[in-house]
Formats: sequence, C-alpha cells, structure tokens
Amino acid sequence: MIRGSAVGAVAAVSVAACGSGVTAEPTGNKNISGTVTVFAAASLTETFTELGKQFEAANPGVKVVYSFGASSALAEQINQGAPADVFASAAPKNMQQVRDKGEVTVEPITFVRNRLEIAVPKGNPGHITGLADFGKTEPKLALCAEQVPCGAAAKTVFEAAGISPQPDTREQDVKAVLTKVTLGEVDAALVYRTDVEAAGDKVEGIDFPESAKAVNDYPVAPLAHAPNAAAAAAFVAFVTSDKAEQIFDAAGFDTP
Repeated sequence: MIRGSAVGAVAAVSVAACGSGVTAEPTGNKNISGTVTVFAAASLTETFTELGKQFEAANPGVKVVYSFGASSALAEQINQGAPADVFASAAPKNMQQVRDKGEVTVEPITFVRNRLEIAVPKGNPGHITGLADFGKTEPKLALCAEQVPCGAAAKTVFEAAGISPQPDTREQDVKAVLTKVTLGEVDAALVYRTDVEAAGDKVEGIDFPESAKAVNDYPVAPLAHAPNAAAAAAFVAFVTSDKAEQIFDAAGFDTP
C-alpha cells in the first residue's frame, strides 16, 4: 500500500512536469525530507553537484547523495536492486533498460542534449587537427568503451566519417577518458563538449562536423521503488525547471 501510493505520487508529479513544458520553477517543499539518492551519468557531475546544492538550499530538510558513473553500469545496478530514487541517463537506451525491468513506470523527461568534441592536452602537443587523426597509429588516443553512451556515440561518428579508430585505451566512463587527457597520457580523446568546458584551461577542444550525427538525449525519471518517492519527484521537477536550464546552458549542454 505504501509503495503503491508513493509510485502514484511520483507519477502525478512527473506527468505534471511533462505537461508544463518543463518550465516549473524550483521552490521549497515542506512535505519532503530525508535523503534523495540520485544515480547520474558521469558527464553530469559538475552540473548535478551544483543543482544538488541549490536543491538542498531550497529544501533544508533534504540531503542529495549522488552516484556518478557510466549510464550502462548505473542501469545495471538499479536493475539489480540498488536503492536509488532518481536515474539520469546519458542515453535513452540505458533508461529503457531500467523501464523494461519495471524500475521506471512513468515517462522519462529529456532535459538536456550533448554531443562529442575532441579533447587534447593544453598546447596540443600531438598536433591533432581533426577526427581523421583517430584513424592513425601514431597519436596516443583514448575512447570510452562502446557499451557506455559516450563510446556508442563515438562509434556512430566514426562510422559516419568512414574512420576505423585506433585507440590505445578504452575507459569505462567519460570522466576517466578526460583524465587521460588532463594528465597528458594521451594526445587526444573523444569526450562530451561539456566535459571540455568543465576541464577549463587543462584541455583544449576541437569541434568536428560529424558530431552532429550522434547527439545524445539525456532522460531523467524517478524510480518506481524509490525509498524517498516524494523527494525523488521534487528533484526531477527541479532538474527540469527554468533555473536548472540556465545551469545546463552555461555548462554547454543543449536544452530541449
């Protein structure tokens, strides 16, 4: 009875958020308290950390706890029963995996979009000029593993460009790939442009036209078995608000 009521409350809030054109402003909610656990794609680390601070400030009785990682790994953890309240994925595919298991029973909301960019160490010591360099054996290159969203997107752009990539390493999430660049361990990598932005002057970004072939939609949804269903619904409403959109815009995301 309690679980059913909680899921119904989450569904009602989520439907309202969808119907509003995701323009609701985040406000304090006296009816929520406790911890809200959010599983989110690694590429959302900076923006969600900031959103969490603002959400806590607006709701003093709530603490936001994050688990950041590859969306594929997070989806698997949720399906195996990991206790979480909200899932924010870097690809619809991984959200669908959770929906197929009945862990999400409402329509997820696409709140941002992202695309790839070439990241090189400051000064571009490998003299990388574009995507074609990923088909060469000379530069040291890093990519995401193909099963995670940034790796799947990379595969799409390489196929569009007719390039067979020659990576020296494949990492399990986009932040691990970016770290290879910031430490100077590789000459180039494919990461999201928001990750290049977040890295500041530690890396340089190189745009390439094929990135438009693999734009990632990011869906978010409260989980059906959320331990804190009311806070989960409130957090999703916060993420899809106008105030959150400003933060995503500043970070380099596209917003629907």
